[in-house]
Amino acid sequence: MSRRKRARRRGPPAGREAAKRAASDSLPSAPGSRFARRGTLAALALAVLAVGCYLPALLAGFVWDDRVFARALAVRDWDGLWRIWFSPSEIEDEGHYWPLVYTSFWLEHKLWGFAPAGYHAVNVLLHAANTLLVRRLAERLAVPGAWLVAAVFAVHPLHVESVAWIIERKDLLSGLCYLAAFLAWLRFVDEPRGGRGGRHYVLALALFVAGMLCKSIVVTLPAAFLIALWWERGRVTGGDLSRAAPFFVVGAAIAAADVSFYDAREPLSLGYTAVDRLQIAARALWFYAGKLLWPGGLAVIYPHWETGAVDPVAWGYVVATVAVAAVLWFSRGRVGRGPLSGVLFFAVTLSPVLGFVDYGYMQFSFVADRHQYLAGMGLMAVLVGAAVRGVGRLPAEVWRRCAGGAAAAALAVLAALTWRHAGVYRDGVTLFTHVVAHNPTARFAHRNLGEALTAEGRWDEALAVFRVAAEQAPDDDRDHSNVGAALVMLDRLEEAEERLRHALELDPKSVYALQNMASLAVSRKRYGEALDLYRRLVEVNPRNPSAHHGVGTALYFLGRPAEALKALERALALDPARDDIRTNRDEVLAILGRRAR
Repeated sequence: MSRRKRARRRGPPAGREAAKRAASDSLPSAPGSRFARRGTLAALALAVLAVGCYLPALLAGFVWDDRVFARALAVRDWDGLWRIWFSPSEIEDEGHYWPLVYTSFWLEHKLWGFAPAGYHAVNVLLHAANTLLVRRLAERLAVPGAWLVAAVFAVHPLHVESVAWIIERKDLLSGLCYLAAFLAWLRFVDEPRGGRGGRHYVLALALFVAGMLCKSIVVTLPAAFLIALWWERGRVTGGDLSRAAPFFVVGAAIAAADVSFYDAREPLSLGYTAVDRLQIAARALWFYAGKLLWPGGLAVIYPHWETGAVDPVAWGYVVATVAVAAVLWFSRGRVGRGPLSGVLFFAVTLSPVLGFVDYGYMQFSFVADRHQYLAGMGLMAVLVGAAVRGVGRLPAEVWRRCAGGAAAAALAVLAALTWRHAGVYRDGVTLFTHVVAHNPTARFAHRNLGEALTAEGRWDEALAVFRVAAEQAPDDDRDHSNVGAALVMLDRLEEAEERLRHALELDPKSVYALQNMASLAVSRKRYGEALDLYRRLVEVNPRNPSAHHGVGTALYFLGRPAEALKALERALALDPARDDIRTNRDEVLAILGRRAR
């Protein structure tokens, strides 16, 4: 065997040598040198790319699940930080224990209240920081074209959902901790002995814990450590496993606690068989890979696909997945371990959301763009690395310049797609119009669009959309209640009452039907009936400020101001930010000859 062939079989250099080579290629230590300036300019260019294509997001508002943190009293109150960490169940509609994310929201609320631009700006800056960390990680692992890998990460439209949607701060913060922990671990690998190595290990573990407290999808990080070591060395030793073991144990413990917290609040059992789950996972992998290569037709909620033991298409995805893994394994001696490592990283990082275990979003879709925010790095590294190596073999400088122009054009196209898709998150109407256009049967999409139209006072349009939602879910009391509420606002009271009574027949404890029927009773001056309905609503949901407000309003019109005051005080205690409740309370105080405290 020739010397060249033996060198090729040995694979990439070991950790310390790879780090030195990456550093010498991109970030020399000589301050003020031409190469240092080039490295700084390269980093600045990445930051400009990451921020520039998300400028439309800075003009967006709150949409959809952003209401979870915007309505949380723990985010609003100065003493809410304690509740975020030690009483997380107070955050309604949040099924997970991810306190670092809500801590960031709490801090921002103290800085600029609920001005959406501030939250969007933080998301965009976090994405820019992650982009720079992706570049550093790719350099450390000696990935060919590390800057280009990071540039694709910066502008790829599959990341819009994680960046332009405020509540998905969880992807960005967990990603920041994940990438920083990965780099700290690799520094430990380079210097396993001595004080600095130990500090890097502790730092990596602390950052991993922080990432898990942002979003538990980062539980796969220790597996990524081992994949990186195998890529560099061609083996994983017992010592490597023992050093990674604490990460596996801590990650499993935090993930189990998060799952337990979720199950206690929102029990979920979707009933898929093992065969279903295998087919879902295989097709999801190909879906994500396809969207990375061709990011067209991006939808916020993708349609469910069919599963079944006899479905040949579903089994085709399984066979294709196994075939790709086999080809990459048996060809590693010829093409190297890089392609298999990148694909393995992609699959392992996605594994928590491939459907092997139930999670809430599977009720809406098997896939979501935000799920591959970190996982996509693996395929980006493989594809960009292969392209850079291929360009390096071109015979003439002119062809290499053409390849550079093609890369620049590809980045420009991706950035333009990201700019356009970021605009989808401008407001609720724009978002759910997009959802309905791409997936007309998406669960609750018409309902959410109708509620967004309602918030803008577009009642005729809202009524039409609510009717579609009620037709799609004829046994859902909320959709019928929304139809009734829209009819009330259009002064079609007889139709509204008929629809709301039907909603109460479907569910006598429906908070939506009770609320809307009580409001209708008030508008028709049937205050005794309204009082009864509001009191039933209080029984169903004692912490609903609107229910106590309604009780107070009905008692006021019934000429019982002292009792009305107690109900209004209770409503204001539950939601101190409600100016309408405060105004009504002050009116009752004036009648009673008292002053507001």
